[in-house]
Amino acid sequence: MSAFEALVRPALVRIAAPGDGYDPHGDRYWGTGFFIAPGWVLTCAHVVAKGGSAVWKGERAVGIVWDGGVTTGEVVLASPRPAEPEQGLDRWDFPDLALVRVPDVQGASCVRLSERRPVIADPLPVALYGWSRVTGRLAIRDAVGQVHGVDGEALLLSGTQPVEGLSGGPVVDLNRAVVIGLNKGRGADEGAAVPITSLRRLHRERGGEVLSEVMRAHDRYHLARFHSLDDEEGDWTRAQLRHRPATAQGLDPGRRIHLYGRLAELQPPTGPGDVLHLVDEARRLTVGHDMRPVLEIAPRTWREGVGLLHELHEPDQESASDLGPNAVFVYAAMVARHVRERHGEDAAVAGLAAWVTATAVETPLRTRKAIAAVLANGRRTGGPSLSHRTGGTPLAPRPAREPGARADVLVEIDPPPYGRKFPWRVKLLFDGHTVTPLYGDDEGVERERLRETLREPLAEALARGDRGEHLAAVEAQLPRELFDEPLDTWRLSPEDELFDERSLPLGHRRIVVIRDRSRAGRAPAPEWRRRWRTAGLGPLRAVPLRADALGAARDVQAAYRIRRESPRGAWVRLSEAADGSVPVYCGPVGSGDGLKAMAAALAAGHPIALWRHGAHEHDRASCAEFHEQAGRLLAEAGRAEGLHGPVVSLRRRVSADEDLYLDVDVDVDTDVGADVGADLDMAMDMGMGMDVGLGADPGRGGPALATDPLTGADPDASLDADPALAPDPGRDGWSGSSGSSGAPEDGGGGPPVRSEHAWAENLAVLFDPPDRPPHEDPLQGPPLLGEEDW
Repeated sequence: MSAFEALVRPALVRIAAPGDGYDPHGDRYWGTGFFIAPGWVLTCAHVVAKGGSAVWKGERAVGIVWDGGVTTGEVVLASPRPAEPEQGLDRWDFPDLALVRVPDVQGASCVRLSERRPVIADPLPVALYGWSRVTGRLAIRDAVGQVHGVDGEALLLSGTQPVEGLSGGPVVDLNRAVVIGLNKGRGADEGAAVPITSLRRLHRERGGEVLSEVMRAHDRYHLARFHSLDDEEGDWTRAQLRHRPATAQGLDPGRRIHLYGRLAELQPPTGPGDVLHLVDEARRLTVGHDMRPVLEIAPRTWREGVGLLHELHEPDQESASDLGPNAVFVYAAMVARHVRERHGEDAAVAGLAAWVTATAVETPLRTRKAIAAVLANGRRTGGPSLSHRTGGTPLAPRPAREPGARADVLVEIDPPPYGRKFPWRVKLLFDGHTVTPLYGDDEGVERERLRETLREPLAEALARGDRGEHLAAVEAQLPRELFDEPLDTWRLSPEDELFDERSLPLGHRRIVVIRDRSRAGRAPAPEWRRRWRTAGLGPLRAVPLRADALGAARDVQAAYRIRRESPRGAWVRLSEAADGSVPVYCGPVGSGDGLKAMAAALAAGHPIALWRHGAHEHDRASCAEFHEQAGRLLAEAGRAEGLHGPVVSLRRRVSADEDLYLDVDVDVDTDVGADVGADLDMAMDMGMGMDVGLGADPGRGGPALATDPLTGADPDASLDADPALAPDPGRDGWSGSSGSSGAPEDGGGGPPVRSEHAWAENLAVLFDPPDRPPHEDPLQGPPLLGEEDW
């Protein structure tokens, strides 16, 4: 038995239909799995799927046979999985992983998992392990082959291939003595394995937070085995030390498992952005400048941050020394400080800080000083802003960025090159200048499928951009025909899922703004730069996007007497509007006259605009209210940067008003004091952000008790006193808003009650800085032979 087989074999399990375990011919056999932490088995999703609906219902329907006996387990996480337990899947796409809880198992051996994807510079020698029934009887198979490439999410295997029964078994890197993947399947000439780093995909599943605890248990287990003095079976860390080449770089396995064990005792990060921010800072302090990776991943544990710093080098120095260990020590110090600032000092934090200080004594002086500065106090370790580094003055205040977020998320959607499909891309935008692509589809999807298609890429990108309580903004660079797409109402999870932060509309938690796709790729016009600069200084004032719009004139009736404005006339008027002017419009701008007027505003250099993206028609009174209230909003915001918070708040309040009117169904002619008051108090207790309170100042918090709890008005007052609620002789019924923010009509056919914030229903914001991201000529390939002479 080889040294590696002695480590792997005790951790292998047979996965089968529940039974007594005696099954020499594999009649009940499904596939292979292996222990990754005490009480946890990892395998392929297609292996446990053989158990049918009971498996997907979370029942203990997975038979587990291991060296220590026979038991059953339950699938806790899996991807992919059927939408309904009784359904099946026609194909099992990557990651094809299932995590099985086996609570009855004590003392099982666990494999050591890699924290990073292998780099395939040359064919990588590997061993494939699992149970096989190729010979007609179940037996453990140990075969040596190579990982010779990567295809999408798959590691490509040659020299040997996974045979029947090997699916779900471990693939061991023979150079590093670590599990790098799982056997998945085979083709005509090569096999495929699932990279172990695909485990982080399970974090996306409902209940995926349990994976962080599993990985912490994994690291605690291996640190305990390394510390054991009487371990007869040996342990993975010592095997790694024995097989480590003398020329190997990076943190050695002994110090690495000590670090992982200490990281496992800390409070986990709130999301990938926390880890990535500290990794970015560790790189910068070690190398001396910002150094972002070409490809981004979404780490969910502190240990994964260590893997991202492996073998760090200065890119412009061919013979540079390995900076990885230095960066890892700086990163570990930053993690200790971060957890201390968030959760307070405890033994785990103090222990990690002491370990870093003691272990980093042989690092260069620059690294030791950086570690000392990080651990000594909570001073910000980030460098100066770009304007300070360059000595220049920023063009305008920091746009569309909540302070402290690691990055914003840029969604680019192109016009269809042909047909009806919109190509799209999702990127990270750092400091408004550096772009890192994440996801995309150049073939594109139809407009009606954009929301569903972009949900998961957006969720993953935002997880990378968020840092603690600081949330990334969403900047959607759209063709003008999509300006009315209600991005602020999109959700990161299906609406039928549990109520949590992912099920809330994007615009209720974070900044969501629209940018013009047609402006990208060309140098900003002078008037665009000038208007952005003055918008950053303020003040802001509203100007009608369309001069003939309802409510644009001071006299509402006069709006009908204004001649329809031509696109060129709109451009002249908007070009002559004072700096700081923001076009506003109470209707959609993705088609018709609104589209023409928006094109004129963009040609006139306006970087900010407000409008309603709802498709339904708005009456003259509600349009007049929209223009008036939008003007107040801009005046109170003062400057461009001050607009984001009020817009997010308005979107929340509009939604809260809708919920209130849906839940509180009252007859305004009845006594509503007690019951409605209770419902209003409940709405406030639920955090709906309502400016409503019984007995409050009507001019500030809400209506007084003597007024109608829904309208805030005297129930006996004449409706004619309010032009927004007065009957419109030119229309049937009432002229109040027909949008969803209106309350139900009473049984007597009276007017719908408009909420205080109904004017902001379907509010959309153009926020399009000319310097974000930099406008450069697109990359082009070298000319063909002789082409330069054409």
